[in-house]
Amino acid sequence: MLLKDLYDLNSVELVKVSKNSHGQPIGLEARLLVRYLGIIARNTNLLPINYESWHNMPDSNKNQTLDNIKERFALEVSDNYVKKVLAKKWRDHKSTLKKEYFKKNKSLKEKLRNVQPGMLRYRWEDVVRFWNSKKGEVLRTSKLL
Repeated sequence: MLLKDLYDLNSVELVKVSKNSHGQPIGLEARLLVRYLGIIARNTNLLPINYESWHNMPDSNKNQTLDNIKERFALEVSDNYVKKVLAKKWRDHKSTLKKEYFKKNKSLKEKLRNVQPGMLRYRWEDVVRFWNSKKGEVLRTSKLL
């Protein structure tokens, strides 16, 4: 099954994802799940980027995302495992956006205008203002150490 086939499944058909003895997904279905989690983690309507960390993301967003995943997958892996993978992919996406759209040599005004296509402006402005703040700068430099 291909990723695009997931969108053609009816509500009764689910992709079964098995787990190994460590609770990790296995098989071809596991690859499909992980790729789908990457797509979902980049959906800024489900998982907005304007939260400082995954821990600040409302549980309602995380649970809605989990429900979305369970509409396509019958999971043997735990919800916590799925949320952990989502958190990593969400942070990676946020980091990629920062590298591509938040240029250090630009003014704050220019950074605020450089909204990623498909993203709500206010969410972008929130995250840019945070990245541009003292707290955001301290966080960035502490991660480099």
